[in-house]
Amino acid sequence: MTITNITARAVGIPVDTPTRMSNRDLSTRHYVLVDVTDHNGRTGTGYTYAGTAGAFITKAAVDDLLAPVYLGADEDDIHGLWGRAYQETLLAGRRGAVIRALSAIDIALWDLKAKRAGQPLARLLGGSMAPQPAYASGGYYRPGDGEWCAAVAKEIAFNTAQGFTDHKIKVGGLSVAEDAERVGAAIAAIGRGGRLALDANNAYHTVREAQTAIEAFERAAGDSPLWWFEEPLSPEAITGHGELAARIRTPVATGEIHQTRWEFRSLIEARAAAVFQADAGVVGGVSEWLRVAHTADSFGLQMAPHWHANLHVHLTAAVTNTLVVEFFALEKGIYNFELLITPSTRIRYGDNQLFVPDRPGLGLDFDPDAVAKFEIGA
Repeated sequence: MTITNITARAVGIPVDTPTRMSNRDLSTRHYVLVDVTDHNGRTGTGYTYAGTAGAFITKAAVDDLLAPVYLGADEDDIHGLWGRAYQETLLAGRRGAVIRALSAIDIALWDLKAKRAGQPLARLLGGSMAPQPAYASGGYYRPGDGEWCAAVAKEIAFNTAQGFTDHKIKVGGLSVAEDAERVGAAIAAIGRGGRLALDANNAYHTVREAQTAIEAFERAAGDSPLWWFEEPLSPEAITGHGELAARIRTPVATGEIHQTRWEFRSLIEARAAAVFQADAGVVGGVSEWLRVAHTADSFGLQMAPHWHANLHVHLTAAVTNTLVVEFFALEKGIYNFELLITPSTRIRYGDNQLFVPDRPGLGLDFDPDAVAKFEIGA
């Protein structure tokens, strides 16, 4: 059972309307899709988000650095191959695009393994097929949506109509006072029984600045506790996150940009967060995500993975410390990955839950016409 072919494709999908978060403007999403084929012609598919640019760098890492390690190797030796690939790319990698590329290959191998077994990935990993808890993510800064508070309230109403009681919005892109007004508007729109998380996307430069902001947001939320305060500082500020977490009432969440078990070890040692948001497309694939999740569990920390609900719903079903899965409605035009997937295999949702696909592997099929439409550099 050997790997005979690895193919990477770069795609770029424009977002619907001009969009902003705290630290950058957003016009296009770049993804890299990876197919791994065995000697019997069976194929597993993985993918990663490369950023608002950078798909070509990530694709090159697959083609030039990683594929030579995997080609001709035993497709079942997933963990062993991960270790060899990481070692072979130490000089060029260890973080960034190379680990995202490694993530996509690792995901493809797990997809292939589950397809060969005729099982959903969740079941192959020893998990349940029970629906997974989810929340509606969004709350970006989109000037075309109108006045900031009205836009937030309108989006919360949309999320509620889709069956979600728990929500997340961005902060850090306006003044603290303006963002506090948005927080108050979101809390009012949610009402009783729902939760609100805040995502700063590394907006604040110091612990003091982040503390000032979250305390203002807590006051704006009144007697409704905020669910978590996400990425308040730079991902490099690991000790800063720990210091902030010790000072404030709202739990800190982080990890979506952090890669490999070693960075998460540093987060644990610094007591930097109560919620880990490891992204399997970033951290090192399914293999590394599970290592992080099991280690976090031994420290009483919960997993709320970033993005990629189509993949993460399988992984959260296979661990015991799942808090929630992030969900973006395709209609929002923010997380637009599902435009590449056939409508019948897109994630199903309802009642604050996502449903684990019952098809083998990840349970999704790429639409060849959509992939061809958005492929770049072909």
